[in-house]
Amino acid sequence: MLTRLYLHGSASRFDLMKATGLSSATVSNVVTGLVADGLVAEAGLLDSDGGRPRTLLEVRPGYAQVVGVDIGETHVQVGLFDWTLDTVATATYPMDEGRPEPAVLAELVRAGIEEVTAKAGADPAALLGVGIGVPGAVLPDGLVHAPTLGWSDVPFDTLLRPHVAAPLHLDNCARTLGQAEMWRGAGRGAQRAIVGLLAVGVGAAVATGSPGGVTSTTSEWGHTVVEAGGALCRCGSHGCLEAYVGADAILERYARLAGLPEQSGAPRGAGGGADTEARLAALVAEAARPGPAADTVRATAEYLGIGIGNLINLLGPDRVILSGWVSAAMGPAMLPAVRDAMRRHTLDYLAERTVLELGRLGPEQVALGAATLPVHELLTAGGR
Repeated sequence: MLTRLYLHGSASRFDLMKATGLSSATVSNVVTGLVADGLVAEAGLLDSDGGRPRTLLEVRPGYAQVVGVDIGETHVQVGLFDWTLDTVATATYPMDEGRPEPAVLAELVRAGIEEVTAKAGADPAALLGVGIGVPGAVLPDGLVHAPTLGWSDVPFDTLLRPHVAAPLHLDNCARTLGQAEMWRGAGRGAQRAIVGLLAVGVGAAVATGSPGGVTSTTSEWGHTVVEAGGALCRCGSHGCLEAYVGADAILERYARLAGLPEQSGAPRGAGGGADTEARLAALVAEAARPGPAADTVRATAEYLGIGIGNLINLLGPDRVILSGWVSAAMGPAMLPAVRDAMRRHTLDYLAERTVLELGRLGPEQVALGAATLPVHELLTAGGR
């Protein structure tokens, strides 16, 4: 019932009875408990046909606050959100060139939580929870494998716990972003959406919507092959999608086409900090006129369309959403070309029923995705 109100908005007790199949008495008892706990509040009246007006119920944004942390390849961003995921405060720390030490990132997380809670006058120990999104696989024992950061079996949760007073949640950033897009972004209303996360690394989540909520699982989309015997990927294979549409790969292609020295300043996957984001933004601006930048955008769109077509042919989603900071920077310029390439590399009947669009969650999208972790736990528990 709480999930229904959270994901679908205000409803009357009668609406909840119809949606859940529960009796009027059961709905009334559950709602009374949610109101008493401060999770839900009455929100005005709704006219009904021929009867008394019905009282609307909605979740209370002020019930709790959560923190979401984006451990990116170019920055660490920490966001403080109310529990309906409206942004309260953010703090962003660009990374230096090279691969950061896990302990250094743990300290940035601590500093970020301190900064955003201080801005809002919030007590860090009173947070509903802290969600951390990392660009890699999080194993059941909490170890993180994140090649773009140079991490293999890093006990990042162990490093973080001394710095976090609230419950701590750690997961892959593509999966949490997929959940957030389904809850609040371009995935709302989709039955099955693929959310692609484009950054230095490339990943994807398959998110499935249902009346009871959203399930989101990750895939190593960036390491599916789009060209046999192609470019060397940081994983050691050749022809991976990430070796063509990851941020470092895009800048390296531009350098080759423009006859410039290598642009990344570090091996692919090492991360280039704020400089990588600035150079990609300059490339997009230059692509407005013919030349190497425009050719780079076209080539990136073609490979991305191939990768999306592979996902659609395999999974048959009704929606594909491109998120991540590379998508935010390049998406508006290359989306028409990506759509064209996607259609050429997808079976016609699948392409016709699949919508391709950009994510809608804004610059703190990955931090917001991480913030869904403690919220999801609360919803799963029914507010207890």
